[in-house]
Amino acid sequence: MIYSVIMAGGIGSRFWPQSREARPKQFIRVFGERSLIQQTLSRMTSIVPPERTMVVTHERYVALATEQLPEIPEKNILGEPISRNTAPCIAYAAIKLLEIDPDAVMVVLPSDHLIKAEDRFIKILHKAVDMAKNSGALVTIGIQPSYPATGYGYIQYDRSAHESNGIYPVRTFAEKPNEATAERFLDSGDFLWNSGIFIWRADSILSNLQLYLRSTWAAFQDAYARLGTDQEADAIRQAYHKSARISIDVGVMERASNVYVVPGNFGWSDIGDWRAVYDLSEKNRHGNVLKGNVIIHNSSRCLVNSGKRLIAIVGLHDTVVVDTDDALLICHQNSTQQVKNVVDYLHVHQHKDFV
Repeated sequence: MIYSVIMAGGIGSRFWPQSREARPKQFIRVFGERSLIQQTLSRMTSIVPPERTMVVTHERYVALATEQLPEIPEKNILGEPISRNTAPCIAYAAIKLLEIDPDAVMVVLPSDHLIKAEDRFIKILHKAVDMAKNSGALVTIGIQPSYPATGYGYIQYDRSAHESNGIYPVRTFAEKPNEATAERFLDSGDFLWNSGIFIWRADSILSNLQLYLRSTWAAFQDAYARLGTDQEADAIRQAYHKSARISIDVGVMERASNVYVVPGNFGWSDIGDWRAVYDLSEKNRHGNVLKGNVIIHNSSRCLVNSGKRLIAIVGLHDTVVVDTDDALLICHQNSTQQVKNVVDYLHVHQHKDFV
C-alpha cells in the first residue's frame, strides 16, 4: 500500500517573526484559512487516506500536530527527541511502516510547501509510485525551473534516456548555486529544482541507508527490534542520538545508483522566506502586498504584514515589513534569506522570548 510521510520538524527560521519555536511555519496560515501542514494533508487525501499518513515532527510539536490534524490517528504522529535533519526522520518512519506493511511505499514530503495545480501533482505522484513500487528505485520529483533560482538545490538528469515514460535517471545533485551557476543550470536544460519530495519502498530506503549511512541504519535496526514494546520510546531516543545530523539528499540520494526523477510543473514553491510570499501573492497596481491595518504612500514592491498595530510606510521600495505582538522585521526583499541570521543571533545571546 501507499503511505504518506509528512516531515514537520523544522522551525522555519527565515519566516521569523511569525514563525517561532513554539509555533513554526508549517503550523501557521500563510495562504488561505488553513495552515501549511493542513494543506499538505488535504492535497494527499485523494491518493492516501489520513489513516495511512504519518507525521514526523519534534516532540514539542506532537500536541500541535494532533490538534491541527485530527483526521490522523494519534499513533501516526511520531515525535523526534532531537532534530537530526531528514535522514533519521525518514529512517524512523520507514521502520514504523515496515512493521505495519512489508510492502509499504512511502511518499515523503515536506509539510510547508505550496502546490497550486494539485491534480497535476497527484498525476505525477502516481507515476512515481508505480516506478518505486515495481523497481525498488529511489524516486524524487524535480520542478521545471522558470528562472535561475539561487535558493533551491538542483537535480541534473539524463534527458537522453529512451522509453523513460517521463521518468529519468539522475546524474547528480547540486547544492544551492550562486547566480552565475544557476544561469548555467537553466541554460543547459537538464537541471531541475530539487523539490524535496521522495517516493520509495520502505525496504528500499532502509537497504540504501545500510549501504551509505550505516550508523543510522544500525541505530534504527536496533530500535526496530523493540517497536511495540515498553522500550520503544527509549530505543528511538537512543537511535537519534547515535545518528549523524545529515539530510537524506547528502547521505543517500547523492550516492545511490538507482535514483530517478520525474520532472513536473504544478505551481510548486517551498515558501522558503518572505520574498517567496511576496512573489506568490496578489499585488496592487504599485506592486505592493498589504495585509492588515496598513497606510502606504509613495512606496512600491513592498510586502507589509501588520499585526494589531497600524503600520504607515512612506517612501520605501522593495521592502518587507512583518509585525507581531513582540517583534518587528524590516528588511530588503533581496535579504530575506538572511533573516535566519537574526534567529541565530537571538539563540546565541539567549533571547529565548523572541525565538
